Amino acid sequence: MKHPNLNRLKSKADAALIAFLNRWPADEGDGLYAPVHYLMQLGGKRLRAVLALSAAEAEGRPLDVAMPGAMGVELFHNFTLMHDDIMDEAPKRRGQDTVHTKWDDSTAILSGDAMYTLAHIAFLELDVQVLPRALQLFNQTALEVCLGQQSDMAFEERQDVSVEEYLEMIRLKTSVLVAASLGVGAIAAGASPERTAIWIELGEQLGLAFQMQDDLLDTFGGDAVGKQIGGDILADKKTFLRLYTAENGDEEARRTLASWDGNRSDAAAKIEAIRSAMQAAGAEVAAKELMSEQVGRALACLDRLQLNDEHREWFEFLTGLVTQRES
Repeated sequence: MKHPNLNRLKSKADAALIAFLNRWPADEGDGLYAPVHYLMQLGGKRLRAVLALSAAEAEGRPLDVAMPGAMGVELFHNFTLMHDDIMDEAPKRRGQDTVHTKWDDSTAILSGDAMYTLAHIAFLELDVQVLPRALQLFNQTALEVCLGQQSDMAFEERQDVSVEEYLEMIRLKTSVLVAASLGVGAIAAGASPERTAIWIELGEQLGLAFQMQDDLLDTFGGDAVGKQIGGDILADKKTFLRLYTAENGDEEARRTLASWDGNRSDAAAKIEAIRSAMQAAGAEVAAKELMSEQVGRALACLDRLQLNDEHREWFEFLTGLVTQRES
């Protein structure tokens, strides 16, 4: 799917990020800023920056007022990716070596810390009148993202994780930053606390739908971004699909999950067996139905915001971009 706003806003965000990061150039042999530049140059949708800019524009303000916040949320998002890759021992990111693989764990930790600091430096360029509200939202969001990541790690050691717990974990780990991106854009544009709350609610529903589609793509989708299909299955990750199967599947489905738990002797067979169990339990259908409900709640937020036709159409496109993407 294509939309003129997508390239326009992504290009604006990319140009601003390049100019911002060039204040801290990467010298040859540099072990602090070089990994930052490397990760940011791997690409990505710049979804969070685009959302921040979109909210500001929908509130009737120019992009420049929200650009510092847009850069801040995008830098923070990539900081979390750098550290998540260490914790997940992930060798690839967007089809290329992860920072800790290309350099080492210590370098990735320190460069990630630098990215987190740079995100705050970017935020400080917001107008002083909106800065306190924007920083308060950003810092609260950062804490929630850390809580979500901690929950995700804790789930690896538990066998009694419920679907409800999983949904709360992805809300914290993924959705709150999508929500904060819209919230920061609205705050930068001078939106009232009441309107900002609606923007945040919209982002939270979009973020939940984004993660649901991510789960579906990992198990049933294509290999478009360098990720191994069925990677969640091979890692025995407690996704919505797996937890729903455990809670709602029949005895055979539960036996299938248990028999392959921790078993990587035949990756192809494991993926096929568990995918079949998930489908038999109705997990794929349930995930799509839940994603549809989340989209419905997001569209209800658009109704409450009463955007003009142009901005309404753009956010409806973004909703489709999140939920109908193939990578």
